[in-house]
Amino acid sequence: MELTGKTAIITGGAIRIGRAITLALAKAGCNVFIHFGCSSDDAEKTKLDAQAFGIEAVSYPADLADEDETNSILPEALKNFDSIDILVNNAAIFPENDTFNSISTLAWNKVFDVNLRAALNLSKSFANQLPNGIQRKIINIVDARIFRHESDHLAYRLSKKCLWELTNILALELAPHIAVNALAPGAILPPPGKDSEYLERIASKRIPLMKYGNMNQVIRSVLYLLDNDFITGETIKIDGGEYL
Repeated sequence: MELTGKTAIITGGAIRIGRAITLALAKAGCNVFIHFGCSSDDAEKTKLDAQAFGIEAVSYPADLADEDETNSILPEALKNFDSIDILVNNAAIFPENDTFNSISTLAWNKVFDVNLRAALNLSKSFANQLPNGIQRKIINIVDARIFRHESDHLAYRLSKKCLWELTNILALELAPHIAVNALAPGAILPPPGKDSEYLERIASKRIPLMKYGNMNQVIRSVLYLLDNDFITGETIKIDGGEYL
């Protein structure tokens, strides 16, 4: 896919990995529709930084836990752009109290609403937009930790595991005109409140390549999936071998 002149929706596109993807697409000549939840200041900065590459950028707030707000994203994007060529389902929440014994029904539902249902609804709207039959791409951001069974972050793990399975199902369902792939980052960014020493400890103890990753590796993987028109239903793990 030639990115110049195309348009992408990036959920959670104002901060962290979402911001990096947004700016990489903008740099490649792609217009961007930046969804955000609470990060209004970051969204404005990301929008301005994207516009500096000479493309059109729009930011839009929506609570992905609210189905009506989620369903407003695609129509709002189409008010600003003729069609949407790329959907990056990146937004996610990562609650602290998320174990078998601690997770509440309310928290469980919110995790699945944001991390899974929103991606499903957006993918459906994306696939059903007019005109039909043109080549489009969906990239889902999952998590490399889903490839190892551990008991922490129960709802988060399960929601990302389901998003990974949804990637495979949609790759079949939406072929031949929409390719659907996933990225599964590992130790790329420290969690909020942690620093690079946190990643260094993980790298020295658990990662075969003995180093942690960076945003450039994520960006190159996104651009590779968008450039290659003969890949669908695949997941690229960016984890240094941690989850082999």
